[in-house]
Amino acid sequence: MTTTRSLAIFILANVCLFVMISTSIAQFIIDTNGESVEEGDEYFIRPAITSNGGSFSLVLNNGSCPWNVGLDNPDLPHGLTVVFIPFVSHHDEDDVRHNRDLRIQFIASTTCGQSTDWRLGERDATSGRRLIITGKDDGTIGSFGNFFRIMQSEAAGIYFIEWCPREVCPDCMLECGAVGIIHENGKNLLALDVDLVPVVFQKS
Repeated sequence: MTTTRSLAIFILANVCLFVMISTSIAQFIIDTNGESVEEGDEYFIRPAITSNGGSFSLVLNNGSCPWNVGLDNPDLPHGLTVVFIPFVSHHDEDDVRHNRDLRIQFIASTTCGQSTDWRLGERDATSGRRLIITGKDDGTIGSFGNFFRIMQSEAAGIYFIEWCPREVCPDCMLECGAVGIIHENGKNLLALDVDLVPVVFQKS
């Protein structure tokens, strides 16, 4: 009886440990090599569905600043790398977690002389779309427009990006939205309020 009870306790303890480890791993973003995405390392963001276009890049829309975030820049067939900067640092961990506020920053410089951080633009009066542009938030939408979230899809290793900075502003009434692609002026631009685009992360 004692042996059976000890065996049951041993099995239960190992099951609990496995669940804890699995839950911990599931919190982290995984790249295309099956490794955890790490803060400060450079990655290409690519659509999980290849027909959606190439890697994410800077796109000059309407020939004026600021630059937009989009796809299919012919001068950059591999896109631009980004780094992820979590709003809350986990000190002893560099792994980036899903469903947490973070900044996404292109490793690039532009002729606009602005930051290459992703930023939520204001709603366009004509189309009603909220484009993803670049630059530091100037406070027009509460000084938290630079913070996005990476969300897990139903498929392992495939994610989608949304704007919903709950950690930055937990008491704000936010009109959250997932990032998708729209076709405007012959360009593929990222925006909210459109069909979302699933993505993967490829280490550079």
